[in-house]
Amino acid sequence: MRTVTIYSTQWCPYCTSAKRFLTSKGVAWEEIDLTDDDDGRAALVERSGRRTVPQIYVGDDHIGGYDDLRALDGKGGLMPLLQER
Repeated sequence: MRTVTIYSTQWCPYCTSAKRFLTSKGVAWEEIDLTDDDDGRAALVERSGRRTVPQIYVGDDHIGGYDDLRALDGKGGLMPLLQER
């Protein structure tokens, strides 16, 4: 299974929801906590073009935020994306 990375902050309810959702699907994830990390936030903007969290990646594929994650799953695209290439 490909690595899932979640850029998050401690106070973000959508980050918590994304982590719970992935866990409920049996998907392991790695978290990059940007709480009080201005350099990390700048790196996120450089990588994704977005400042908001969560920002979710499967490998190098940018999924987007929590709503994007749920939409991808709703279309049946999440689990195939997680499979090793």
